[in-house]
Amino acid sequence: MLPASDSATLTRKDFISDQDVRWCPGCGDYAILATMQNVLPKLGIPRHNFVFVSGIGCSSRFPYYLETYGFHTIHGRAPAIATGLKTYRPELSVWVVTGDGDGLSIGGNHLIHALRRNVDLKILLFNNRIYGLTKGQYSPTSEFGKKTKSSPYGSIDYPLNPMSLALASEATFVARTHDTDPKHMTEVFQAVGEHRGSAFVEIYQNCVIFNDNAFDSIDDRSSRDDMSLKLSEGQPLIFGKDRNKGIRLRGLQPEVVEFDPKKTPDDLMIHDPHASSPTYAEFLARMDLPRFPVPMGIFRAVQRPTYDELVNEQVQTAIHNQGPGDLEKLWESGDTWEVTAP
Repeated sequence: MLPASDSATLTRKDFISDQDVRWCPGCGDYAILATMQNVLPKLGIPRHNFVFVSGIGCSSRFPYYLETYGFHTIHGRAPAIATGLKTYRPELSVWVVTGDGDGLSIGGNHLIHALRRNVDLKILLFNNRIYGLTKGQYSPTSEFGKKTKSSPYGSIDYPLNPMSLALASEATFVARTHDTDPKHMTEVFQAVGEHRGSAFVEIYQNCVIFNDNAFDSIDDRSSRDDMSLKLSEGQPLIFGKDRNKGIRLRGLQPEVVEFDPKKTPDDLMIHDPHASSPTYAEFLARMDLPRFPVPMGIFRAVQRPTYDELVNEQVQTAIHNQGPGDLEKLWESGDTWEVTAP
């Protein structure tokens, strides 16, 4: 059992475990881990109230490397196990660490329902567009035509869009960041930790062995300003090295426009992650290279009652109206039971 901790005195060192970190040299997971260890002590939560739950994959080793409670579970089932934990222990800060294979293939159904229920989970999806642990097969997010060990002639599967999936599932917090920008990751992780409800973060994560340079276009210093779009609440959607490009709506379609940076057009889209409808966030989710820059940041952040809150309210109401109940008495009362509302 972890010792009780004063959340006001925690530092990064308090979240570094004694386990040897076993990822490939140069893996983007190292940067994500270091950023998370920096963010956790800033959230004002006692260390013994953090729990990290993972499935199967390279990213799923995460719980071993954090000095918190954790579960290394089975393939794709981390959201289900985390849902049970959060519902029974609502005071805990429960994080789910998964990958594009673990979370979007065998675990896709569990992910969808955790998000739609608005369980208060912080779900981090490491997306490297490949199966890394099993040595380089194409994944649900691999691009069309991707040649891998399991698709030697090129994948004929159309890639899944994780952000659109999360938004369609009514996640109350949806964001994207990437492993080469610790400052941006810090801002996003901090916001995730403070959100109440289902939070989903897609993290572009480079696999140096089986899919190296998958995100070069937005990581390369010479091109990233023109290839990516940093989202800032209340600000127009502007990008480019010279800050001379923006996004506006033309009918029901976004389009890129160029302008004199000394005079910003009045009709550019303004970033509003708090819009009640996910329609605007879906515009962002569908923007991709080469036609559009890749949006990075918080797409959506809204509030509604959480699943764990509602479940526990129901339980407390039932206890108040009908008493605490007696499981042994119920078990011995017969072979069948009728459950009715009062």
